[in-house]
Amino acid sequence: MSEIAGVGVALGIGLPGVVWSNSPELRVAAAFGISLLITLLLGPLLIPLLYRLKFGQEVRGDGPRSHLKKQGTATMGGLLIIGGAGVASLLVAGHSRENLLLVGIMAGCGLLGFADDFVKIVLKRSLGVKARTKLLVEVLLGLLLAWAVLALHPDAAVLIPYTGLRVSLGAGFYAMVACILVASTNAVNLTDGLDGLAGGLVLVAAVVFVLFAWMTGQYGVAVFAGALGGGCLGFLRFNHYPARVFMGDTGSLALGGALAALAVLTHTELLLLILGGVFVLETLSVIIQVVSFKLTGRRVFRMSPLHHHFELSGWPETRVVHWFWALGLCCAVLSIWAMRG
Repeated sequence: MSEIAGVGVALGIGLPGVVWSNSPELRVAAAFGISLLITLLLGPLLIPLLYRLKFGQEVRGDGPRSHLKKQGTATMGGLLIIGGAGVASLLVAGHSRENLLLVGIMAGCGLLGFADDFVKIVLKRSLGVKARTKLLVEVLLGLLLAWAVLALHPDAAVLIPYTGLRVSLGAGFYAMVACILVASTNAVNLTDGLDGLAGGLVLVAAVVFVLFAWMTGQYGVAVFAGALGGGCLGFLRFNHYPARVFMGDTGSLALGGALAALAVLTHTELLLLILGGVFVLETLSVIIQVVSFKLTGRRVFRMSPLHHHFELSGWPETRVVHWFWALGLCCAVLSIWAMRG
């Protein structure tokens, strides 16, 4: 009996951990369910508090006019996802080094986003934390992630999509991981502009990362991915159109960091470009718009990021979100195919 208790304590979840340790599927399902439940229970408590504190969204005057009605909607709702996913993964996966790293990167990026939201909303500085400060923190978190992954897996190598080949980058691994974390956090942040859009896309990506972790035998990582998916699904209960709360930079940076960390730990860094195809398109639309306007004085899109272009083309917000979700599902299928290849 003492041996059984020891296993449970090691998992951080008591005696039930004995059953879960023999059933990875149940552990992932439990993490998903617990995270979903925590998020759903915390929502009715946190959202009214955010309104009382007047942590409301400031809508850009140059954005779509249909968004003016969103003025004052509570933000920083990403705390729900961070809380649900973090607690659930710690309960189910315990204090394994991989799980602590994933939770730590998510929380670190979320803390940066919280600071940005706080400066914009409470201190009334519209630009938030200075861009160079955010970039520096993101790079440092990326370097920390690379160092920790190499400490856990010294033979870490990048999977080349469709080939099955793995390539070791040596010291270049640090630069690559830092770039991935910076790109992922900012891509999710740019995409988070419509009710439910970013949360739904990250939900799809989290489910795929459960499969990626499963295929690489990293069941603890699969637990975190499941918890992340559960948190996103629970958040959609309050964030679908018309949203009662926005995730804010608190949520978007945390989700972007979590996706980057999942990709690095499963050695699917390049596959993230396929899996996160919608995030890539959203980011490219901003880059193309800025470059075109600076070089020619003309805009390629009615407005960037890309989802605003479709809104200004007459698409209802819900239609844009649903089509982008569908595209995200297609990208998910392509990424699974590339992984198997």
